[in-house]
Amino acid sequence: MIEVKDLHKRYAKGKVNALNGLTFSVEEGEVFGVIGPDGAGKSSLFRILASLLLPDSGTAVMNGHDVVKDYRRVRQIIGYMPGRFSLYQDLSVEENLAFFATLFNTTIEENYHLIKDIYQQIEPFKKRRAGALSGGMKQKLALSCALIHKPEILILDEPTTGVDPVSRKEFWDMLGRLKEQGITILVSTAYMDEASRCDRIALIREGVFIASDTPQGIIDHYAERLWSVEGSRMSALLKALRNHTAVKTSFAFGDKIHITVTEGLQTGELKQYLAEKEFGEVHIAPIKPTVEDCFMALTSE
Repeated sequence: MIEVKDLHKRYAKGKVNALNGLTFSVEEGEVFGVIGPDGAGKSSLFRILASLLLPDSGTAVMNGHDVVKDYRRVRQIIGYMPGRFSLYQDLSVEENLAFFATLFNTTIEENYHLIKDIYQQIEPFKKRRAGALSGGMKQKLALSCALIHKPEILILDEPTTGVDPVSRKEFWDMLGRLKEQGITILVSTAYMDEASRCDRIALIREGVFIASDTPQGIIDHYAERLWSVEGSRMSALLKALRNHTAVKTSFAFGDKIHITVTEGLQTGELKQYLAEKEFGEVHIAPIKPTVEDCFMALTSE
């Protein structure tokens, strides 16, 4: 179990607030996702929980061990995978894994069952230097190294950043199997679509959790009328929508624009307004919100 109380961290002699009084808990065997943009405080939080960074104030306890007072014990019970690939580029896959096993007084053979599903995918390349691996293979090697000592808690800082969609899906499938083994998993990501793979999530912005619940719980609290608008000349279309008095917010989502509108507005009225602005082929339809829509709504309040 992870228990965090009133955690603060500042940089630049107190001028930059990375964490502003975070308080939360993660249950044993839970997959807890911290979701937010770059610079929101995710890495600072994870480095504190991994006992690699001292907080300015507040406490963090990992399965009964304080990250400051009991940092040596904390490092024995966690597996940490930083956002940037940090293994030895000049060592082979096998050498990296053996090195990390030695650090924890174990061997690859002793705990092979823990990493079998993951390591088997890169084992044919075990003699290849880590620096020559693809992004997805580096990710699997880093996860294997984080698991080789049988950790109780796994801390993963943006593990899927810069990885192709297929490898991202495979990675989350692997996390699901690790959860079945009873490992508590704390994972951060900037990809809102990964939220559904977590048991609970926290949306973080400027060092503060602006919402924390199950993914569906976050969505259920969304109270706005949400429409999708699709058409040509996206930049001009976005500007026109923002100029309409009944459109409260509008954000680009891929090849569509998601807007929130007042109660009185009808889709036909908005389509007529856009037609007068010379937007001919426009498709407007009510849609169900995603976690990303919820995040945008909370940050625009």
